[in-house]
Amino acid sequence: MANTPAKPYTQVGASDPDRETSPIIDDEEDLEAEPNVANGMCYFNGEAFRLGDRVLSGSEVLRCEAPGVWVREGERVEFP
Repeated sequence: MANTPAKPYTQVGASDPDRETSPIIDDEEDLEAEPNVANGMCYFNGEAFRLGDRVLSGSEVLRCEAPGVWVREGERVEFP
């Protein structure tokens, strides 16, 4: 099997409390929890992302899911 490079994710950094960021929930939580947008977009520090987009907040992978919440997928580990 050929090694394929991992898809690069946008590094968004830490959440800034002064900028719009959609709720971040654990994968086990109900996706209907605390929606903050009706249009199916997620926001991180004021930047809009589409449903299905993944970003890195530090080393944590977040996935944008309906109705506009970030779902934690786990940590991204870099190999030397």
